[in-house]
Amino acid sequence: MTLELKRLDGSQAAITPEALQAFKAGFKGAVLAPDDPAYNETRKIWNAMIDRRPGLIVRCTGTVDVVQAVRFARQHQLLLSVRSGGHNIAGVAVCEGGLMIDLSLLRGVFVDPVARTAHCQAGCTLGNVDRETQAHGLAAVLGFVSDTGIAGLTVGGGFGYLTRQHGWTCDNLLSMEVVTADGQIQRVSADQNAELFWALRGGSGNFGIVTSFEYKLHPVGPEILGGAIAWRGTDTRQVLDAYREFSAAAPRELTSVAVLRIAPPAPWLPKEVHGQPIVAIFVCHTGRIEDGEALLAPLRKLGQPVADIVQRRPYAQMQSLLDATQPKGRRYYWKSHYLPRVSPELADLATDHAKRIVSPHSAILMFQIGGALNELPAGHSPAGNRDAAYVLNIAASWEQADKDADNIAWARAAFEATRGCSTGGTYVNFLTEEEGADRIEAAYGRATLDKLAALKRRYDPEGLFNHTKAVA
Repeated sequence: MTLELKRLDGSQAAITPEALQAFKAGFKGAVLAPDDPAYNETRKIWNAMIDRRPGLIVRCTGTVDVVQAVRFARQHQLLLSVRSGGHNIAGVAVCEGGLMIDLSLLRGVFVDPVARTAHCQAGCTLGNVDRETQAHGLAAVLGFVSDTGIAGLTVGGGFGYLTRQHGWTCDNLLSMEVVTADGQIQRVSADQNAELFWALRGGSGNFGIVTSFEYKLHPVGPEILGGAIAWRGTDTRQVLDAYREFSAAAPRELTSVAVLRIAPPAPWLPKEVHGQPIVAIFVCHTGRIEDGEALLAPLRKLGQPVADIVQRRPYAQMQSLLDATQPKGRRYYWKSHYLPRVSPELADLATDHAKRIVSPHSAILMFQIGGALNELPAGHSPAGNRDAAYVLNIAASWEQADKDADNIAWARAAFEATRGCSTGGTYVNFLTEEEGADRIEAAYGRATLDKLAALKRRYDPEGLFNHTKAVA
């Protein structure tokens, strides 16, 4: 029976049984059509707002499978998407009617504790990498939610608790293995295919499929001082004033995240505040525990906290502390800015819009990132935005589809209200499905975007890798 798959130009490609069988003969992983029992679960991603149905899903077991899949897609000019962790807010991992290349089975992590490096396959989550590197008291610069895939995080820039000390995730890349649009395997680094190496450090999925990453590792933990302190929502403005001063003065081994939300029924929060507005500050101090205790003492004495779970804990546990707030299968819609500072005006606006939250799962977050990334030149990598000190993320999250309009409207209103507090830049990995050329330019800047577009024409002239935030 002929299989119909969508082409890049929107037309249908008729894949004959003979053509499909020839592909399968050189492909070692599973090939899933829509009637396969494993198809539905494999196509589902973290954000339930995205409900696309690929014409075919191929589950790669190694780099050669990726090569075979890319050559098959190119031969038939197929619409193509690539899934690693499937955690992207815009759902770029899954395409409608085309070919979905699934890398999630590629989970190998190989640590060299002497050289302080790790080679990590593209299907790894943050948790996979942290588990292996922490066995040696080392860590890569990764994100905040352990179920996030490293691939999308890294090629889009990446930031987390170690960013203040060491820069963007992509600033800590030593090399990558990538399958390019011509179906070739390339190693890229500062001294090998240097232009492609530059493009992949923030240029997202526009230039090929990265199958493994070599990260520089840093001594961390295994125990750090970390956790969260929470106050009632009525104290939000006072807490944000303290957060502004506290975070601005903090040394780089201390990173903090302010969160404004409705208190979930979490065991670390007292029952009397469940369902009530709260403001919390999550902290991670990777230096000497005693130094961290001294730095956090003023914050812990601020007002009347309703909960304080800052303690000595494994770094890997800190990396998963926000996981419960981001479960797979909810509906998510984000709007985001980079901030040069947490100004009094921003604190007022955040306090006001937190009172208007529609869903008990939604939040306004301020991630502290300023430090090492600001010391590199603007053109060091496409991730750029070297003037940013914080990331503001207005994160709407809810359960029912009939609540879409109200939750999206809340996020957009908060985003527009805070636009004047932004650097003008934004994080490409936080762009939602409908955000297009103007926001992509905000993520990169005109000069970088022009350079990326020129490299796109060189490395992917047919536009095979366009199911992403496209640069051309």
